[in-house]
Amino acid sequence: MQVLHDAPLAPLTTFRLGGPATRLVTAGTDAEVIAAVREADDTGTPLLVIGGGSNLVIGDKGFDGTALRIATRGVELRGTTLELAAGEVWTDAVARTVEAGLAGIECLAGIPGSAGATPIQNVGAYGQEVSSTITEVIAYDRRAGETVTLTSEECAFSYRHSRFKADPDRYVVLRVRFELEDADGLSAPLKYAETARALGVATGDRVPLADARETVLKLRAGKGMVLDPEDHDTWSAGSFFTNPILTDEQFAAFHARVRERLGEGVEPPAYPAGQGRTKTSAAWLIDKAGFTKGYGTGPARISTKHTLALTNRGEATTEDLLALAREVVDGVRAAFGVTLVNEPVTVGVSL
Repeated sequence: MQVLHDAPLAPLTTFRLGGPATRLVTAGTDAEVIAAVREADDTGTPLLVIGGGSNLVIGDKGFDGTALRIATRGVELRGTTLELAAGEVWTDAVARTVEAGLAGIECLAGIPGSAGATPIQNVGAYGQEVSSTITEVIAYDRRAGETVTLTSEECAFSYRHSRFKADPDRYVVLRVRFELEDADGLSAPLKYAETARALGVATGDRVPLADARETVLKLRAGKGMVLDPEDHDTWSAGSFFTNPILTDEQFAAFHARVRERLGEGVEPPAYPAGQGRTKTSAAWLIDKAGFTKGYGTGPARISTKHTLALTNRGEATTEDLLALAREVVDGVRAAFGVTLVNEPVTVGVSL
């Protein structure tokens, strides 16, 4: 276990933003993770758990407490069952399952961060979510003081949400188990129209696993969603806002605002999201409210490749980023009456 004091946190995040932690502990085993958590809890020390740092916005003042960086490793494949240590690099794990000929997470290629973070956010992209393949999550329950195993149902997954996100101070994820599919080297049926179009097939079709993964990586790279130290469009947390889910009444009011602002013939994106609910596109809202790709003149700007990504152009502070985020939220609300919600976790700051 490595312990550093007054340790910079910005290098541990994909935004490359945020001040130092009073204490940074890097844990390489589950036992070390649990020991660090118990020590913080026993002494009443605030605790910040860091995986890949791809979903964190840390304030410029940093974190007054213990930051725990989970660096555990371990990949175990038994037939179609996959178990990942929380510190495993997610995109590497996806590549390994594709090489093994197993389907279920191939369209989640290129997503930065660690395996342990995926159930917290119910990570999803291009028609797949981890909730569809996760069977169990092994976590340390800080309230009970013991390691527990939660079934997929007990994780209470929903769109970009879970039991872990709802109660962020209770659980520390240690390991995640998935049940994948052996489809003779083919992907799961493609659910996302953009992916299917890029592959020249119809939604619902299967394609070779490697083709699905490579296509998703190309699509993500074209939007600045694959990490590249030389490309400031990737100095981000990926999608900064979640797609709004509206009640029928809210969607009707939103639809009226769209017609009023953009004309009678304009139809906003609309996708079923359960009984009496409709999901629309945050990227569409941002663009139509006037925040186009590359928007901004300061050190924090909207990506030149994707309107959903807010980026650090190299010299930004967290306050620069938050000022831009607030401008976007206020602008979309004024234009369409819809309030965007940030996807990344904020530490010591808020919108």
